[in-house]
Amino acid sequence: MANPFGFLQQVRAEASKVTWPTRRETLITTGLVVLMVIVASIFFVAVDQSIRIALRFIMSLGR
Repeated sequence: MANPFGFLQQVRAEASKVTWPTRRETLITTGLVVLMVIVASIFFVAVDQSIRIALRFIMSLGR
């Protein structure tokens, strides 16, 4: 690791071995991630609201 130029050559050699995704693959993957974020958001909002309604009902029983 004493030679920085040798290190940079090794980094370039390793980077050239990487298989980069195509534009289509990137767009499909991005779309799926966005879709899953939306689905998870809707799920957690529904669970949160259900718990809120249940707790409000339980708390009203004590009145």
